[in-house]
Amino acid sequence: MSQIFDLIKKNAVPVEILRSAAKGALSVPPAEMLEILVYLTGNTVFGRQAEMSLAGWDVTSAASVLSGDSASHEVLNYFWAPENRRPALLSVLVENPRIPMAALLELARSASREVVALMLASPRVRENRPVLQALLGNPRLAPAELQQIHVELGGGEQLSAGTVAPVVADDAEAEAAHELWQREHAEEITAEAGKQFELTIAPEESETVPVVAPSGAGLAAKALAQPVEEEKERLTILQRITKMNAAERVKAAFIGTKEERALLIRDGSRVVQNAVLASPKVSDAEVEGFASAKNVAENVLREIARKRRFLKNYSIVRNLVNNPKCPLDISLTLMKNLLVGELKTLRTNKNVPDTVRQVAAKLYKQKFAPPGERSE
Repeated sequence: MSQIFDLIKKNAVPVEILRSAAKGALSVPPAEMLEILVYLTGNTVFGRQAEMSLAGWDVTSAASVLSGDSASHEVLNYFWAPENRRPALLSVLVENPRIPMAALLELARSASREVVALMLASPRVRENRPVLQALLGNPRLAPAELQQIHVELGGGEQLSAGTVAPVVADDAEAEAAHELWQREHAEEITAEAGKQFELTIAPEESETVPVVAPSGAGLAAKALAQPVEEEKERLTILQRITKMNAAERVKAAFIGTKEERALLIRDGSRVVQNAVLASPKVSDAEVEGFASAKNVAENVLREIARKRRFLKNYSIVRNLVNNPKCPLDISLTLMKNLLVGELKTLRTNKNVPDTVRQVAAKLYKQKFAPPGERSE
């Protein structure tokens, strides 16, 4: 840190110097001037001027700083932020190895058409399998770009236009997603740090399946009448999970196996439940099971209903509505998406609340039933 920047941070320079600094007019190297400007964006008096100076900064000069090691993390983060991104500089940032993979993965999934094209032109992206796989999940991907990614991934024959390739997250993508999610939920994870694993149980299991003790022993063999070998494996996984703290269970939720996620989704800790559903490894088939399960916490069902990715799957929506543990507000909101046959069946489903059955009957009669049945 230079002497002038140090004095600015200590608020030990005359106001005229601060005004010149906010205009980007100090006689310092470009990398240092950008760092000062980014710092001043938080200044109540000169913040707006500093933002304007950064927005108008010479592209060639900024690109030279952002492509090397001279830019501070604060400067890189500033220009990477969605509200400050400039297409001419984003291509330089994508290539900079100091921009973490987790940030590239996040960008790939939500990038605009312009940014998708920019990323596919990037050597770093084309050589990065997890980022290419994340791009496959971008709804703005054009058929030609889908084919390009498939070829880059070594998929052999090209896909037909409009075909969606299955996306299976590998360990590298899961690790990157965990790193990003862990940073965003650091306070929640810290708050749960001392909370031991505790298995939520269904009412009918309450007499036979104990809450997991610190030793991890004793998941009832009766649970799902599984074969002995499968039950032994489940117990082994359970014992291992029981020894983990909250942060370790969050990591297991992201990079662990399907069997581990099946237990962790029933963890009494909300942050662990949410981590399972945020994992790029969790499949729609798994979530279909979670959505119909009666031994998961209400938070799990609410979190599933919040994610657009899951609500695109009709089976998940149907399972949520038919789950007697699903919160009433969610069931009533999702019911309008059910097919006529499902509504007809839901009218007589004794497992769901009366309100759900009544609304299902009303929707069926009003919108779907033949005219002769509407007066029933």
